[in-house]
Amino acid sequence: MGEPDSRTRLGVLAAVAIAAVSGVVTAVAFAPIGWWPLAFVGVLGVLAVQWRARSRRGALTGFVYGLTFFLVLLAWMTVIGMDAWILLSAYCALWNAALGALVAPLSRLRGSVLWVPSAWVVMEALRGRIPIGGFPWGEIAFSQGNSPVGALTGIAGMAGVTLLVVALAVLTVEGIRRRRFLPVALVSAAIIVAIIVIPRPLTVGGEGSTATVAVVQGGTPGTGMDAMSEDRVVLRNHVEQTLALAAAVDAGTEPQPDFVVWPENGSDIDPFRDPSAAALIDDAVQAIGAPVLVGAVLSTEDPTKVENAGIVWDPESGPGERYVKMHPVPFGEFLPFRDQLTPLIGRFDRVPRDFVRGTEPGVLTIGGVVVGDAICFEVAYDDVFTSVIAGGAEVITVQTNNATYQGTGQPVQQWDIERLRALNTGRAVVVASTSGISGFIAPDGTVQRQLGEGETGYLVSEVPLSTSRTPASMLGIVPEIAAGAGLLIGVALGVYVRRRRTALERSSAGA
Repeated sequence: MGEPDSRTRLGVLAAVAIAAVSGVVTAVAFAPIGWWPLAFVGVLGVLAVQWRARSRRGALTGFVYGLTFFLVLLAWMTVIGMDAWILLSAYCALWNAALGALVAPLSRLRGSVLWVPSAWVVMEALRGRIPIGGFPWGEIAFSQGNSPVGALTGIAGMAGVTLLVVALAVLTVEGIRRRRFLPVALVSAAIIVAIIVIPRPLTVGGEGSTATVAVVQGGTPGTGMDAMSEDRVVLRNHVEQTLALAAAVDAGTEPQPDFVVWPENGSDIDPFRDPSAAALIDDAVQAIGAPVLVGAVLSTEDPTKVENAGIVWDPESGPGERYVKMHPVPFGEFLPFRDQLTPLIGRFDRVPRDFVRGTEPGVLTIGGVVVGDAICFEVAYDDVFTSVIAGGAEVITVQTNNATYQGTGQPVQQWDIERLRALNTGRAVVVASTSGISGFIAPDGTVQRQLGEGETGYLVSEVPLSTSRTPASMLGIVPEIAAGAGLLIGVALGVYVRRRRTALERSSAGA
């Protein structure tokens, strides 16, 4: 007799309840709570109810798991609106439903420890790219910034960390099902120990020198949807803090920086359209006597389009190189289906113009240092970082404006991802935020200095420069491609096994 189907042992309602709880448990692994081992527990829970089940149950439990996971993880979206929070969570949950429909048949095959984790990685890769640029927030790897397996991001990237967590959960499910607890525990322990002893960071190539870098966190007039409600206040705040830094340098209490980083929207006025704004920035740059990477929203020739940019403002030559954000946020910085959705959702009037998508990586030369720049939510996109490392970036800068989400948990989630990016790239990461969190992260992911949410001020630190490459930065999307190949092999094997079983059953019936 064949093994009883899991659906005969566990009712649908119980399976749905376990999936719902597993989603919440997984979300708790992420900041602001950050109990990273619970990512494994949550993944284990949902896989347990999908294991050897029918695809319909896999899809149902996958959707429920994804819905509760994203509702908790993205609770900061309630600042934008309850409808936006629920709709985005439900959309992301559809990807987990598709994954669950695949897990059910793949779990019946030999080698499920390869096929199922590969499917999970492929799901995250697709969700992070399609449609309209994707939404990678919530990758399992992003929960592992404080975990020993976080070091793996420098070898196999975020995909490698997700693959490992899911593979350990698969091994556990199989071990429980087959009552082979000791072998599974030993294998899992061996994998984790091997990861712990990996050097942090593991790089290939030579190390460079150092640079003295300053970040300015000037603050905003408010938080939430009204964070930038008063014109020029944000610009004046960052000018004032830069002038205070210049005074400290003149007094000898702070070292002279090689360059200064302002946050995204550090100037809330387009300095190329407003001479007084340009004059304020130039006064601050002249006072500090070093180039400043200024974040600003710039108008374009099309009055319906703007650019979210980082501008290198030199004390001698003025504004020069700039980086335009490559991944503007859908429904936050641009509106897909604007004509159809605006009449239905009045809040979309708050996004009157669409941000143009940049086409060039953020590789900038600032004060003789090659900098790789990313803006805000771009910290979640792998291609932003592989492209700047390939372009020769010696240090990573992140310009961000978290004032909308201050106190909601989103800034802490982003900070954890930025720490993983240091491990991932083998670079120091310098973060400048309007209202927090700003600071310096070493290449091994440790926090050197930081300004918390709601604080104002500046920080100066000496950061290492590097031209070395981590294996992950050289591999790029190869781990995801390998996972895709693994998924295709698993699906093909499943089709072959099913057809062979059907043929044997027909042969037996004919006999």
